[in-house]
Amino acid sequence: MPGAGEAAARLLVRTSGGAPVDTGRLPAREAARRELSKGAYHENDPNPLQRALDHLWTWFGDLISAASVVAPGGAAGLVVLLVIVIALAAALRWRLGAPHPGRRRTEALFTHGPRSAAEHRAAAEVHAAADRWNQAVQERMRALVRSLEERALLDPRPGRTADEAAAEAGRTLPPYDTRLRAAARVFDDVTYGGRSADRTAYLTLLDLDRAVETATPRLTGAREGAAE
Repeated sequence: MPGAGEAAARLLVRTSGGAPVDTGRLPAREAARRELSKGAYHENDPNPLQRALDHLWTWFGDLISAASVVAPGGAAGLVVLLVIVIALAAALRWRLGAPHPGRRRTEALFTHGPRSAAEHRAAAEVHAAADRWNQAVQERMRALVRSLEERALLDPRPGRTADEAAAEAGRTLPPYDTRLRAAARVFDDVTYGGRSADRTAYLTLLDLDRAVETATPRLTGAREGAAE
């Protein structure tokens, strides 16, 4: 009994007047491509989003497999490493505080118009009495910097940040440089970093404000000439 291939060849010979029809590889491939491109063959295909997700999961799976090969302890070691990384990221987020969209650490120290050091100190005491430690810390830091401006130890400058004020004041009052920079960091953490101040933080800033208020500055440059 002739095979299917032989029967197909005889059929081609009869329909072509005795000569077999050779469609060629390229035309046959193009005909198959056109046939398979018809919608009926793709009704159950995944949508583009699903295909992208499939590729993503395949890539992630390959990455995990490759990492588990080189990680100490294989897959179990990789899981331990992932847990450590997640724990470190959580600890870092807790330490730095949650970011606040749209806020920058370069915003001006004074944002509510000109007020005297005495006014800022009074506001700080009111907030402290009500256990509003964030606002108390902010007002006490503003009082400290305003006091330095009133004593001409800092030039009044709109837009100055807490970090800038601390750096400039530290050059005039070197013994307090470290404490001034630390106070500026507390102010930034509370104001822009989402951290919460407490009574201890406020009392530390209060002590610094009182110490700086009576500190003797180191005069340099133009101020030394003026003093002479």
